[in-house]
Amino acid sequence: MNPYFIGFAIPFLASLLFTKRKGEKKRGVPVDVGGEPGYAIRNHKFERPVETHWEGVSTLAELFEQSCEQYVYMPLLGTRKLISREMEAARDGRSFEKLHLGQYEWKSYADAFKTVCNFSSGLVRIGHQRDERVAIFADTRAEWQIALQACFRQSITVVTIYSSLGEGALCHSLNETEVITVICGRKELKKLVDISEQLDTVKHVIYVNEEGVSSEVSLAQKCTSWRVESFEEVERLGLETPVEAKLPLPSDTAVIMYTSGSTGMPKGVMMSHRNVLAVVSAVMTIVPALGKKDVYLAYLPLAHILELAAETVMSAVGASIGYGSPLTLTDTSNKIKKGTQGDASALKPTLMTAVPAILDRVRDGVRKNVDAKGGAAKKLFDIAYSRRLAAINGSWFGAWGLEKHLWDMLVFQKVRAILGGRIRFILSGGAPLSGDTQRFINICLGAPIGQGYGLTETCAGGTFSEYDDNSVGRVGAPLPCSYIKLIDWAEGGYLTNDSPMPRGEIVIGGPNVTKGYFKNEAKTNEVYKDDERGMRWFYSGDIGRLHPDGCLEIIDRKKDIVKLQHGEYVSLGKVEAALSVCPYVDNIMIHADPFHNYCVALVVVAHSELKSWASQQGITYSDVSDLCEKQETVKEVLQCLAKAAKQARLEKFEIPAKVKLVPEPWTPESGLVTAALKLKREAIKKAYEDDLAALYS
Repeated sequence: MNPYFIGFAIPFLASLLFTKRKGEKKRGVPVDVGGEPGYAIRNHKFERPVETHWEGVSTLAELFEQSCEQYVYMPLLGTRKLISREMEAARDGRSFEKLHLGQYEWKSYADAFKTVCNFSSGLVRIGHQRDERVAIFADTRAEWQIALQACFRQSITVVTIYSSLGEGALCHSLNETEVITVICGRKELKKLVDISEQLDTVKHVIYVNEEGVSSEVSLAQKCTSWRVESFEEVERLGLETPVEAKLPLPSDTAVIMYTSGSTGMPKGVMMSHRNVLAVVSAVMTIVPALGKKDVYLAYLPLAHILELAAETVMSAVGASIGYGSPLTLTDTSNKIKKGTQGDASALKPTLMTAVPAILDRVRDGVRKNVDAKGGAAKKLFDIAYSRRLAAINGSWFGAWGLEKHLWDMLVFQKVRAILGGRIRFILSGGAPLSGDTQRFINICLGAPIGQGYGLTETCAGGTFSEYDDNSVGRVGAPLPCSYIKLIDWAEGGYLTNDSPMPRGEIVIGGPNVTKGYFKNEAKTNEVYKDDERGMRWFYSGDIGRLHPDGCLEIIDRKKDIVKLQHGEYVSLGKVEAALSVCPYVDNIMIHADPFHNYCVALVVVAHSELKSWASQQGITYSDVSDLCEKQETVKEVLQCLAKAAKQARLEKFEIPAKVKLVPEPWTPESGLVTAALKLKREAIKKAYEDDLAALYS
């Protein structure tokens, strides 16, 4: 028999059988949870919410100590050595910093535990009391994780603060929690100096020693309200005079995590050790074969619960965590010197976490490179992609078996090298991931994407896609630590008795639901409730529907719905997600005024795509700002948005009638998006107040 036929037929028939079984699989099952009327489900494997995966472990401090005893000599924390910083001039005269980074240097589990114990003792020796709070205000790095675990060993509550927070939000977070000690990096130290006179309680500032920090240290030491010590000095002090650990209770507050403040000032969410441990334990049951052979690329903010939970899972199973940055992630990242490996190439991770904006950029970057090559290379890529897409979607005529391996070798192996070539699983969370991006990553990187849904208030726990779930547009079944309940939202027209699927506001219950907002009892009582059975529930404000197999799909958000003049409802987030696939769009915000019958859009343009179009059209311009003002450019972008809207089957009133093109990117530093790259609508509306008014004039 023809070997090619065998290579095609066997995987193909097996896939048909697998697809059939998968379609029949119940991932979430109905459950009676009492309380407010609604439609509730649980994970199909667990009748009761999971609280801990490890016997005798009930806190994060116990979990870390157990891992360090079990995986003594395995590498835990990896950091790249900075070889040099160089300023590189661009064609337009601006200068950009480029980094030459070396290979990863590792600290073993045993060495990491020693450092944690020393730093923990050092905190006590500098005078920090157990009932006082420590804030970690720094980018994601090994010292961040060490400081966190050190605080846990003395039952000290950690306040986590995004390094991108503006002065007002930073002051609010530190003063509200009455922080005594701040641990920070170089650029964060400068921010602290700038607001030193506005801080009420800070007595100690501990900085991470890095190149160029000396000038900031000199300025910080001039402030008489605090003492300034280096990370190494505190660690050395603890080594010389060790202090006995005072481990926390499960109910103790581990972290007060400040949200990134997409609306107004950030709120501090109080998370107990029990809360976070429940989510970590639940993830252990979902991602297959987690273990000491895994290598995790850490680059998202540790001040975000998604990253903090992910790193906790990694250290719990003996995996290695290599630290990077969004600006040095790949060989072509903005801060990587030409000829230097990006973090992914140097680390070759097997696992990573990503927010949709990062995955969208990977997709756009690959497509841009393919389009630039053109000719036979582009044709080959398009054929390979369409064949694999057909297979994943269940077509009889897709690329299976030997043909799949052929395309992998000829085409996709080069794409996979972008992230090191070994990625076996990607966790996506923080915002909805488009089906187009999910399929693109599935095919080009050869890795399944586990989409999750959760909030800071639920320690990122809620739902998670199982490894064998290839569906798009959904966020999976309930995590084993959570119940998911839909309750009616009659005003928006979402009811649990809707046909063919129940719909309603998503309410999450379980041991992962946090204690509430720090010093904000009114807001806590508004969105947290305890039922008669003692179960704690969080009312998310998100709207979902439950598929027959028990998987959740996010379809709306109560706060993002605007009623137009003629009575139609526009879901801003839904429209933004649909239109973001337009190649000219780097970011987009839809705005709807209740006193008008149409919506408008602010579109941050993708420079390279827009320039390429202008070149093809023979349009002359001085810079991107000039190009954005041209009527033919606006017309082209509107047509592209209309095409994307048609593909997404949006209603006519959901399609923006007018658009303002924005040349400047929205970054966390600009204050227009959060550290997780979510839109800060009120800040954007204020910044573009005149432009929005002009669109309605």
